[in-house]
Amino acid sequence: MDNFNNREKAFEKKFANDQEAEFKISAKRNKLLATWAANILNLNEEQKKNYITDVIKSDFQEAGDQDVFKKIKKDLEGKNIQDNEIRQKMSEFLEVAKKEI
Repeated sequence: MDNFNNREKAFEKKFANDQEAEFKISAKRNKLLATWAANILNLNEEQKKNYITDVIKSDFQEAGDQDVFKKIKKDLEGKNIQDNEIRQKMSEFLEVAKKEI
């Protein structure tokens, strides 16, 4: 019985660690994406800092990353940035975040 309980605790711990890593990777990707968008929007340092926070918070609106995509797309409206470019940056920054976390 102890082996079973130990295995169960180990799986729970691994799951919690995986969830935490996933959260950190997603937050890092969102920060990189927000920085990229803020540069396109020509925001000053204070505005950029607030914008990054807003983008990170936007990820809590829906499951997945569609909420972040919608925010960035809306914010970059009129800047001649296509959906596929935003998606490409999201993928690119996700890979960067995975390497850094």
